[in-house]
Amino acid sequence: MMRAWILPTLLVLCGSAVAAGLVLGGSPGEAAAVLPVFVLLAGVNSPLVFPRSIGALEAERRSAADGRPVVYWRPGCKYCLRLRIRLGRSARRLHWVDIWRDPAGAATVRAANGGDETVPTVVVKGRPHTNPDPEWVRGQLPSSA
Repeated sequence: MMRAWILPTLLVLCGSAVAAGLVLGGSPGEAAAVLPVFVLLAGVNSPLVFPRSIGALEAERRSAADGRPVVYWRPGCKYCLRLRIRLGRSARRLHWVDIWRDPAGAATVRAANGGDETVPTVVVKGRPHTNPDPEWVRGQLPSSA
């Protein structure tokens, strides 16, 4: 779980250091502009942007019951972020599995990608799709959900 917060924490720390340097250098206005940028970058790269993750086994069980795709992702992945942002509100209708928090999810991704942990990997009806187009993923959602 801690690994998911390394990048956001580093971004906040770096932003704080840069802002402190600017304040000490006599540029508090620049510091006030720079720090929020780093905080925003930290937020975007944190697990907070994504819907709540569940375990791989639970996601597979739910997917079998409701037909919704399972998205395997990890914090800090720009392709996962792209998928999440482009899906918009539809993202909440998918089952999200953070592979850094769930070893079974990481194993599923490695099995689907020749041993690599390439994300996002979206499993639809038991078939994995690596880094699919967000519009295609949206089209895989059941219409009744």
